[in-house]
Amino acid sequence: MLKHSTMIAALEDQSAVWDFIIIGGGATGMGVAIDAATRGYRPLLIEAYDFGKGTSSRSTKLVHGGVRYLQQGNVSLVLEALKERGLMRQNAPHLVHDLAFVVPNYTWWEAPFYGIGLRLYDFLAGRHGFGTSRNLSLNKTLEHIPTVETEGLRGGVLYYDGQFDDARLLINMMQTAVEHGAIAANYVEARALIKEDGIVRGVVAVDNETGAEYRLTGRVVVNATGVFTDAIRRMDAPDAPRMISPSQGVHIVLDQSFLPGDTAIMVPHTDDGRVLFAIPWHAHTLIGTTDTPIKDVAFEPRALPEELDFLLTHAARYLSKDPVESDVLSVFTGIRPLVSGEGESNTAALSRDHTLHISTAGLVTITGGKWTTYRRMAEDTVDQAAVVAELEPAPCKTHNLHIHGYVKKPEELGRFARYGADAFHLNNLLAEKEDWRQPIHAELDVCAGEVIWAVREEQARTVEDFLARRSRALFLNARAAVEAAPKVAALMAVELGRDEAWQQTQIESVTQLARRCFMMPA
Repeated sequence: MLKHSTMIAALEDQSAVWDFIIIGGGATGMGVAIDAATRGYRPLLIEAYDFGKGTSSRSTKLVHGGVRYLQQGNVSLVLEALKERGLMRQNAPHLVHDLAFVVPNYTWWEAPFYGIGLRLYDFLAGRHGFGTSRNLSLNKTLEHIPTVETEGLRGGVLYYDGQFDDARLLINMMQTAVEHGAIAANYVEARALIKEDGIVRGVVAVDNETGAEYRLTGRVVVNATGVFTDAIRRMDAPDAPRMISPSQGVHIVLDQSFLPGDTAIMVPHTDDGRVLFAIPWHAHTLIGTTDTPIKDVAFEPRALPEELDFLLTHAARYLSKDPVESDVLSVFTGIRPLVSGEGESNTAALSRDHTLHISTAGLVTITGGKWTTYRRMAEDTVDQAAVVAELEPAPCKTHNLHIHGYVKKPEELGRFARYGADAFHLNNLLAEKEDWRQPIHAELDVCAGEVIWAVREEQARTVEDFLARRSRALFLNARAAVEAAPKVAALMAVELGRDEAWQQTQIESVTQLARRCFMMPA
């Protein structure tokens, strides 16, 4: 069992000196933990809330090179991302797979323009390619996307990219890091940096569940907190200039009837200049995303009314069945940690390249980038952080490292394919009690035994942890998730040794969260 208590126990040894202390349990921080551990270093990762609670669970669920970045002329970023896309599919095939996209053409120039651009995309991918793009006739376009808007439709361009389940991959990455010797603790918050002779030597951290305080000593501290990067940097230097220009992206989720089949739609240019996607995901239709500059960041960002209107309006332009507010099953919002562009007000134009910064006190900050390039970001970070820590150099070993759950043919695992190799162990667990095979809700493809598994093997600590990130219930159907909350709370309470009051608090908390951030405004 991967127990949260084991992770916390490791923090209690106040004499321990960690090679790396990593603040932030999203894709970047977890990538650094994996990279450091597999090189033979001793990393500790702490996360103030749950793993991936922020941006890393709120992506558009795509592993891609970035067609838009090619339009912007950022060929180097596209090349890097296409290579990393291939490595993600290679190392985690149970969660990363090919996805066909069609760019519908409504004017005469779109077919040659996008056809040539996407063939260049294929060329840049080289041996890491996911499939060959081609132009489609009107009839072939309708075969791939029978619900596309037909008025004025001339045809389309087919190309291939990747899709994944972001939060599930992150949990498997956490398990991978721990299996290689890392300690990864959620609900442990960095409150201050420890300095000796002006150099960062550790972190003062607090267990947000118990209130226990720890003084953690490390040879180097890595700030991998995404949109909260500047808050950690100001623990080091109160006058540190802002690095992050946050932008929020909103997605809506509809039922599968809006986009049946296994082909996605990509709209290269919307009214705000951003690419729009309509994607089949977990037997639902996901539509996103917006790009709205914001001033303040929050752990639970909320969609703005104009963003929701934007998505519904654009979806209606490209789908024959026009979605309305009552069709929306869930809304989710993520904030991108874009690196500031001097004088740049349009966040859609800011680069998604990552930035590595080392302060005069030795705090290593890694920010920017995107999910697809997390492994490369981690490699660069560990290379530099090891120098700061004065550690013996060791080569990166993650290029061909299988992520926890790896199986060659996940499609053979049936409904639990998203668990990869763990599906066998999960089925054994479900055999222990008949009740554990029962669904937690008639509209959710989640059974009771998965709750038990999440607590025992995946460090789930709250009902939200399970409904939002161990399963994706809250992201797929917010109302059904709220209705399932009492059952999930009861199951978790037995595993965690919690009382009735804890259950009630958990139910109220997830209900308020869903109504505030995951449901359409009343």
